[in-house]
Amino acid sequence: MTSPKILRGLRGATTAAANTSEAILEATEDLLASLQQANGFEPGDIESAIFTSSPDLTADYPADVPLLGSAEVAVPTGLPRCIRVLLHFYTTKPQRALKHMYLREAAKLRPDR
Repeated sequence: MTSPKILRGLRGATTAAANTSEAILEATEDLLASLQQANGFEPGDIESAIFTSSPDLTADYPADVPLLGSAEVAVPTGLPRCIRVLLHFYTTKPQRALKHMYLREAAKLRPDR
């Protein structure tokens, strides 16, 4: 018997190399591909996504499709050029089996991951 798919939340973060459209989109694509590869979901399994970016990333939105994007609070000690995502997707995996991804300089945010 196959387990039913249920809605789960998956987090991730990365940093862009620069405040350019190309760097922002490349970092976002890399993060999403890493999350997909590590967790084995298909694009059609995604119900919604919320992206945030640090206030110093102004050249482009992190997502080039119609998903919710927001600016992070300008915390003085915040990580520069940071892009975060919260994906809501359907999976048969239990919550503890999900692999949240923190890439590049964002690895400092979650050294336990």
